[in-house]
Amino acid sequence: MFVFVCARCDAELTVPLSQVSLPVHARQKYGNGAQLPVLMESGTFAVDPDPWGRPWRMWDEIDTGEAEARGIYAPVYALSDSTPGASVIAPGDIRGTRLIPEKRGGACCGLDGADGPNMACEACDLPVATRVDDCSLWQAVRLSSDAVRRVLVDGVPAAPLSWAELADQGEKTPPFEPIATWGGRLGSSHYWSWSPQWEAAAGQALAHLLAASEGQPVKVPGGLTADVFQRALDALLPAGPPTRRAVLAGPGRPASDAGVDILLVPVHPQTGQTWTPVGPAVSAYPVPLPLGVWLWLASPQPYLPVPASGGIPQDVLRDEPLPPRPNYLFRADRGTFQHTLVRIPAVRSPWMRTILESLTQDRSADLF
Repeated sequence: MFVFVCARCDAELTVPLSQVSLPVHARQKYGNGAQLPVLMESGTFAVDPDPWGRPWRMWDEIDTGEAEARGIYAPVYALSDSTPGASVIAPGDIRGTRLIPEKRGGACCGLDGADGPNMACEACDLPVATRVDDCSLWQAVRLSSDAVRRVLVDGVPAAPLSWAELADQGEKTPPFEPIATWGGRLGSSHYWSWSPQWEAAAGQALAHLLAASEGQPVKVPGGLTADVFQRALDALLPAGPPTRRAVLAGPGRPASDAGVDILLVPVHPQTGQTWTPVGPAVSAYPVPLPLGVWLWLASPQPYLPVPASGGIPQDVLRDEPLPPRPNYLFRADRGTFQHTLVRIPAVRSPWMRTILESLTQDRSADLF
């Protein structure tokens, strides 16, 4: 466990926190006017290795060598030139700080961090963090790596859970959920949607699936996995019989088929490492998925027609309707897809550059 302290005066700024992997949806901007929940689980923090926020530099101001040194292999509109390595925490875990009113940014419903750090240390007034809670953004506090430092408060680090423990104890992420909107004259409301976490996870995985395809048609497993990926793969890759096959693989689900080219595998939520196969499939391309999404795809949660426990006899059906499904086809998150794609070296190939250009020209709007 760690606490973060002010780099100037050593005042404590957080509750004790344990480190986990940064969620794939950390930079997601979802919908218009949506109320997204808190990004990080209380009591945890994650380090964002990439710069975030102002100052910005346009792409034509950046040398190709510098961009590739930062792990970016294709043009983007602009790059953040801020200090990397911010620690991301839940807003409720911050202590000993005050908001800086003049750093509100251009937000309409909260704070978006566009003006830089908007929270200062109460003890010495050093700007130490940026709170983000505007509509369509995940709520979080980003502790500036050059303004805070972390102090170990528990000298016995806990070992991360094993893959077997995660498979048994991990929480599944449902693919559908109600999205709350900001209240208007008629009050607050919500609509039923594909999960924003699923859309971000699919955006990251789709970029890796394209790289793994090597420009050839790809077939993924049927059912929900196909609902999430197959339509986009068929639209972005050449037509024809599938020449590369992707399967789900992970703890309790080994990939024993030597003919598999691509593995959809879980990411450890604490360490950020992807599950690694053994045996014939060890050379297959691993496509990362958040553990909760992978668990649902590997073992979908059935709808129970009777309560899970107590109250109603087992042969009596529920009288409420099934949870509604969204009235539109699944779409991967465009921002997460682009953020991932430009950081894969294979994007330098001409056919992948064409896909990237189609994003900026909006020719793939029905897929994202």
